[in-house]
Amino acid sequence: MGGRLVIIDLGIGNLNSVKKVMMRINQEVLITSWPEDIKKADKIILPGVGHFKNAMETLEQHQLVEPLNEAVLIKKKPILGICLGMQLMAKSSSEGNTRGLGWMNGEVVKFNVSNSIRIKIPHMGWNQISQVRESLLMKNIPDLSEFYFAHSYHWKTDHLQDIINETDYGYLFPSAIEKENIFGVQYHPEKSHDSGEQLLKNFATL
Repeated sequence: MGGRLVIIDLGIGNLNSVKKVMMRINQEVLITSWPEDIKKADKIILPGVGHFKNAMETLEQHQLVEPLNEAVLIKKKPILGICLGMQLMAKSSSEGNTRGLGWMNGEVVKFNVSNSIRIKIPHMGWNQISQVRESLLMKNIPDLSEFYFAHSYHWKTDHLQDIINETDYGYLFPSAIEKENIFGVQYHPEKSHDSGEQLLKNFATL
């Protein structure tokens, strides 16, 4: 469908769920943790769930940071970060007080809600996304569509032009971001039925 697409295997994500959706839309994918595969990729998906610091350490252990930087920042290959994968694109995270990949001007912070009885952390389940600006990632996805979330930390940025979706969970937070060839979604499109499948199709056909 859209060239050679690789899914980065950090051992911490729904890799097969993403792969199944991609196969359903006739997009061949390779799940890999080899730097050479990243160099050969046309598009990249970086999924993940779990701890920010552990994920960054895994990227470094597999020697993936340099080939990812080259693919994303120099060769401008499209990349989609999912959940923790989106968070890793930030400059830093308060989870482990760790530096991220630093591809975008943002930080990752823990939810700080005033009513912990009504607003449970982690944020898990279905929630609406508000589309705050146009994006090819959102093609044929209606505003206020519902996506599946599972996270305790969220993106924070003063670069409002990078935000394409917001979601209200106690307060508004950025739930999808975009800067040139870099895309990130806090929710899980691979678990979000028709809307999620459309989003992954949109990315595959960029």
